[in-house]
Amino acid sequence: MTTLSGKNVLITGAASGLGAVLSEKIAAQGAIMILLDSDGQRLAGVRLGLTNKGYRVQQYVCDLRDRAVIEETAQRVRDECGRVDVLINNAGIVSGKYFTELTTADIENTFAVNVLAHFWTVRAFLPSMLQNGDGHIVTISSAAGMVGAPRLTDYCASKFALLGFDEALRMELHQLKANVRTTVVCPYYMNTGMFSGVTTRFRWLLPILDVEYVASRIISAIERDRERVVTPWFAYVTWPLHTLPIGWFDRVARFLGITEGMSKFIGKGRR
Repeated sequence: MTTLSGKNVLITGAASGLGAVLSEKIAAQGAIMILLDSDGQRLAGVRLGLTNKGYRVQQYVCDLRDRAVIEETAQRVRDECGRVDVLINNAGIVSGKYFTELTTADIENTFAVNVLAHFWTVRAFLPSMLQNGDGHIVTISSAAGMVGAPRLTDYCASKFALLGFDEALRMELHQLKANVRTTVVCPYYMNTGMFSGVTTRFRWLLPILDVEYVASRIISAIERDRERVVTPWFAYVTWPLHTLPIGWFDRVARFLGITEGMSKFIGKGRR
């Protein structure tokens, strides 16, 4: 089992949403928190809230779109905090546009934050985990990495990529007989500002998830060294559904409301 107390836990995208909730819950277990986000003002607010409760916290403003900035920040983390025991790659962005509306910047930013930043942070902190014979890497993917949906072409593609990244990395670590654990997390839409306005047709099958619940599931998975978290349970049906003929698969997706979930999307700061 992975024990969080006394460990250095780094979370990207820690200034809001799932990242902020994870930060508080893990800090409450006695971990030393290392928080990264591009929004310095919100990040400072999260840190203040945690330090006021007596938790140990370090913060670093980091633009996860920029590899050089990530590498520079990682070096500061190593110099000032030591090794990272648990890395939670949580940061993500969504544009919520039809493919024909996406700009070049939209697509590049989505892949820079949602995919490439995982490569750069893992490359920065995995070597010390291997050297010390211990560590845990958490990849926050999405149910959108298991089935595509309109207005999410860039987002779905990035989250599909994370499933492949985690799977290949897990197999590599096993082949190397390394005692470094991995966990990939695939939640449905959560009640955070990131997906404000999304809808679901059958709430009893595919509910909009409470972020506190998802955070608790993730922490439990880390502690128990579970390699995958998919929530809600019904999201698992997307895997066997892919064996259907494409026409049938698309009809099921339409029936479940998956194709209409983003029709009323607002998102962060959008009107």
